[in-house]
Amino acid sequence: RNIQNGQTANGQAANGDTESGSNKDVSTELFRVSEFMPLDPTQEPIFPPELMKSKDSNSTTLKFVGERVTWIKPATFKEVLELKAKSPHAKLVVGNSEIGVEVKFKNCEYPLIITPGHLPEINFHRYTEHGIAFGAGCTLTYLNDTLTNAINDLPEHQTRLFASIVEMLRWFAGYQIRNVGCIGGNILTASPISDLNPIFLSAGCTMTVTSHKGQTRVIKMDHAFFPGYRKTVLTPEEVMVSLDIPFTKQNEYFLAYKQARRRDDDIAIVNAAFRVQFEEGTNVIQDIALSFGGMAPTTVMARNTANRLIGMKWDNDLLPEACSCLEEDLPLPPSVPGGMVEFRRTLTTSFFFKFFLSVQQRLSLKDVPPPYRSACSLYHREPPQGTQMYQEVPEGQAREDAVGRPIMHLSALKQVTGEAVYTDDMPHIQGELYLGLVLSNKARAKILSIDASEALKMPGVETFVSAEDVPGSNITGPSVLDEEVFASEKVTCVGQIVGAILADTQAHAQRAAKAVVVQYEDLEPKIITIEDAIAHQSYFQPTDKIEKGNLEEAFEKADQIIEGELRIGGQEHFYLETFATIVVPHGEDGEMEIFCSTQNPNKTQILAAKALGVPANRVVCRMKRMGGGFGGKETRTCALSSVCAVAAHKVQKPVRIMLDRDEDMVMTGTRHPFLSRYKVGFMNDGKVVALENNLYCNAGNSLDLTYGVMGRALFHSDSAYTIPNARVVGYMCKTNTPSNTAFRGFGGPQGLFFAENWISDVAVKCGISQLKVRELNMNQEGDLTHYNMKLERCQMQRCWEECLRQSDFHTRRRQVDRFNGENRWKKRGIAAVPTKFGISFTATFLNQAGALVHVYTDGSVLLTHGGTEMGQGLHTKMVQVACRVLKIPTSRIHISETSTNTVPNTSPTAASASSDLNGMAVKIACETIIQRLEPYMGKGSWDDWVKAAYFDRVSLSATGFYRTPGIGYDIHKNEGRPFNYFCYGAAVSEVEIDCLTGDHTVLRTDIVMDVGDSLNPALDIGQVEGAFVQGYGLFTMEEQVYSPDGVLYSRGPGMYKIPGFADIPVHFNVSLLRGAPNDKAIFSSKAVGEPPLFLASSVFFAIKDAIYSARADAGLKGVFRLDSPATAERIRMACEDQFTAQFPAAEPGSFKPWAIRL
Repeated sequence: RNIQNGQTANGQAANGDTESGSNKDVSTELFRVSEFMPLDPTQEPIFPPELMKSKDSNSTTLKFVGERVTWIKPATFKEVLELKAKSPHAKLVVGNSEIGVEVKFKNCEYPLIITPGHLPEINFHRYTEHGIAFGAGCTLTYLNDTLTNAINDLPEHQTRLFASIVEMLRWFAGYQIRNVGCIGGNILTASPISDLNPIFLSAGCTMTVTSHKGQTRVIKMDHAFFPGYRKTVLTPEEVMVSLDIPFTKQNEYFLAYKQARRRDDDIAIVNAAFRVQFEEGTNVIQDIALSFGGMAPTTVMARNTANRLIGMKWDNDLLPEACSCLEEDLPLPPSVPGGMVEFRRTLTTSFFFKFFLSVQQRLSLKDVPPPYRSACSLYHREPPQGTQMYQEVPEGQAREDAVGRPIMHLSALKQVTGEAVYTDDMPHIQGELYLGLVLSNKARAKILSIDASEALKMPGVETFVSAEDVPGSNITGPSVLDEEVFASEKVTCVGQIVGAILADTQAHAQRAAKAVVVQYEDLEPKIITIEDAIAHQSYFQPTDKIEKGNLEEAFEKADQIIEGELRIGGQEHFYLETFATIVVPHGEDGEMEIFCSTQNPNKTQILAAKALGVPANRVVCRMKRMGGGFGGKETRTCALSSVCAVAAHKVQKPVRIMLDRDEDMVMTGTRHPFLSRYKVGFMNDGKVVALENNLYCNAGNSLDLTYGVMGRALFHSDSAYTIPNARVVGYMCKTNTPSNTAFRGFGGPQGLFFAENWISDVAVKCGISQLKVRELNMNQEGDLTHYNMKLERCQMQRCWEECLRQSDFHTRRRQVDRFNGENRWKKRGIAAVPTKFGISFTATFLNQAGALVHVYTDGSVLLTHGGTEMGQGLHTKMVQVACRVLKIPTSRIHISETSTNTVPNTSPTAASASSDLNGMAVKIACETIIQRLEPYMGKGSWDDWVKAAYFDRVSLSATGFYRTPGIGYDIHKNEGRPFNYFCYGAAVSEVEIDCLTGDHTVLRTDIVMDVGDSLNPALDIGQVEGAFVQGYGLFTMEEQVYSPDGVLYSRGPGMYKIPGFADIPVHFNVSLLRGAPNDKAIFSSKAVGEPPLFLASSVFFAIKDAIYSARADAGLKGVFRLDSPATAERIRMACEDQFTAQFPAAEPGSFKPWAIRL
């Protein structure tokens, strides 16, 4: 092994050399199975026997009466019918997967709920002469399993409908929902985007219903079954008993399709089911049914199209006729709810084209050209697999020295067992009240009055809190004082806090908050989008600019110039734990204790004290762990903590709140949406000589951290390329939307994304490979950036070359080209993307950290530092650092929490710098302890030294303080070092897209990441993989949907989609660069939290590469615009063909859109 455990210039251990290293020091094992505890079957968790259903549990009627609802579990089916007769509008619930959502999020009230799911009359299946009958209470899992058995047992031609249902159920919600959701509930909720109802309509399924009077009737599910939105033809007294699903015939074919924002566990944008029956021995259509969801307020059947096609032959003449008829049958106005008009209409004909080819292939394979056959194949995904490679510690490293070892996150076992305590897990305190927020529903308006009188009369309500109750200052803000704790005279966005209700429970508080009446007077103009801000010149100041070289001269000398505009959307943090705060007043001297899920205890303390009108030393903020932060809890938590502090002060009782997901999403801000207007000059060989880039970001209604976000975007506008002449300008748009804030990458991914886009366009314009243009312009050792910082120990080339080699890029490039030549409707793309990310807070004063170390007389160590634990493993790494310096096992060291009364004036845990800053502070504190113990180290053990020092009256407590040396930047002079160092990386991703639907799959991703000498390879690889998947969401599927009036539609997981398990690359390989120590950070390591996120753009550019092939087949050449995220809609509409051409977009300005882009 070629590893030296030496000392670098600043005295830190240098685990590795600057060479590439040999393979013998590489490990791919992050854990060893042999070290696991042996399985003890007696310790397996079991289902609690107390909850087991007894034989007699269903023989007695159960009745629960609440404040607003009565819940009945009848003992007999007759009782169900009697209850429905008495209360026709009572809701029947089996899985509660729909009613629960309506009650929680749509404020629906159902005074009587009946639960009949256990009754045998609706829980059965039986074979009939014509098919299989299922009880209405059968779960979707039961339906799936029964039909799967039938498919295995019966002739293929009889089960084509069954196969379509089973295939659709693969993508229907998740296992948990399918296990409880039932057939009857799915049908009778009458959702216009139900996955199964189009199938049941096209199949002509029949339903048996009955009522109290003994009247039983059979209803055919046809075009008349759903007379209106969320309505069926059943009368209020009728109860569904069963559904008959027919066999298909020899000459009958059935297929169903669905397109969603995410393939797995998602609701449809559009779905369809098609059935065709031919005259015996011919290809002449005898009967056909075409049903669609997502195209009207109900599931609809294209009856005119069906009538027109009956009697026609199933040949190429049929297709244009069918598409023309579908266009007439399925109109959508440009303002239709749900938006995506052209995409949705295109899907109707694209789905039919798939069906047409699939049936044609079954009738006669030779009639389907080989390049078209991929359109017929069902989606199949291999089980995911991957590798992780890292550099092992040197052979001579002491066993107790944990630095560089892939040790497990210290809270991992507690987290997976549920024992880890988060803020809202803390036990309730006597007298504690719950806070319910009153939020603005106007984007910009004057507050005329606030009436809480009705709310105060409701059960459990104690009081109402507003701006009048703030004892200190109502003016607040994390960077500048441009916000209010409570809106006092006007509101400037939807979701702004106007007031709060205090009540005894969460349900009471939230219900009462909705009863508070706020009268508004609308103000104009409402500035929602970046374009609105540009039109009204609505900007925060200053407007910063970085300029280098002679731009005008460079453009004159350039062989070619491209100009363009590109957008990247915002991104919701979607941490597992939403904002949570508990505030406890101590009743004397204005003391207040805040338990808060925050990345920024210091700012939480300062702003709460300001609102309370007390010095900061009266407020303590304590933070044990967060369930994710990603930047979203750096500043926006402070507003909620201050509100709770004011409320607790008013009532002098503890106050708690944990936001619901929809509350969190509507009020806490996101990653900043950006717009770039760029101009690039380059030579014919692809060498870039000039860049002009105007960046616009949607800051929201307050400045928050936007200045820093825009600054980092400007710094990263060069990506990994050397540009001799550049001018980048940043405009921070002030809008009437919730203030946007920090998010992993902090403006970096946006700046990097625009650069990778124009470098790709340069390659297309020059007719040169993407790879060559990137390599021609790539950063080299000693290059100056556009902000005049010299690149030292630049690992860009090494990361790039290793990634290309490990991914076998060139061979796979040829394979992708061959695949694309053989397939018209499925395309593959491959892309390689580099990244360079600067590490430091760009606000220089934040580059400081403190630590406190206590050594107790039993030899145990309590460690505290200024960083917060949000799942990233910072505490684990700090224990590893202390372990090395103190030379004791990690088991002797404990971190309890982060608090402002142990380490004051802390910087937020952000900017990927927390290990660097806090690690050095911990190291310094521990070295102080070691220096004090040195006189006692002659003999004995650690415990002996500690006791000896104690009895000798030597302090066993020490602080450590560190500030990053040698950084600082003057933007006006364009000189200095804004960053301490850079992290480098490269990724290669390969994708396959469905040109007819916009669906895509990531087939493989290879990453090489420079993390210096890793403090903990297991944590670092986890951060690389996690950042990549989060970035994948940013670049492909996570999309905010806003109304033109500034109302957020996508306020929950129903409409806002983050990547799921089925979205990770099928092959996912991560390698940490070896032999690349960093002399500017703790023990030669590097930051890892943010830098890898941008590598997910390799998926975006691979998708764009695949689209280029599809467009080439359609005769379209040259560059095209593809904004981020590359959703199914954008992919499909970029793959222009005869189907997209059929549905041109309405003229802008001729209608009010349902949704807009920020």
